[in-house]
Amino acid sequence: MQGQKELYELLKTLSIEFEYHEHPPVNTIEDALTHWKDYNSGRCKNIFFRNHKGNRHYLVILEHLAQLNIRDLEQRLRQGKLSFASDQRLMKYLGLLPGSVSPFGLINDTERHVHLFIDKNLLQFDRLAFHPNKNTATLVISKDDFLKFLNHTGNTFEFLNLYDQGI
Repeated sequence: MQGQKELYELLKTLSIEFEYHEHPPVNTIEDALTHWKDYNSGRCKNIFFRNHKGNRHYLVILEHLAQLNIRDLEQRLRQGKLSFASDQRLMKYLGLLPGSVSPFGLINDTERHVHLFIDKNLLQFDRLAFHPNKNTATLVISKDDFLKFLNHTGNTFEFLNLYDQGI
């Protein structure tokens, strides 16, 4: 598995600039809110799912205060019931520990197994904030650089309306 060193080397190789913010470990959005208050960016919540057969995995990225309508996503996918992926699956596909879910974990998905659903509401932000694969820091990068990173990983992704407006 690739770790922090490899992530920062890749960002440098891709000419992706970022702001680095260190903070105490945060496992929930509620924990993170006190540390994120001064970031000039969209703050993202990342949720890792599997389908009922366990043969498809999805990373869902949405605005940190939004509530995902999982039932709606299940109906759109027609993959059966979605459930949170286990800690073992999180490590296998993204090389991450619980509480550190991030799209930057895609550097470990060499088979491009994980598909991303990104909420369209995040497109309104020029910059986005994510954990750099550990929950003791946050990286803020431009939306364009985030898309550059995703295109580099080769994982499939799409922008959807994942929840009702009015968060």
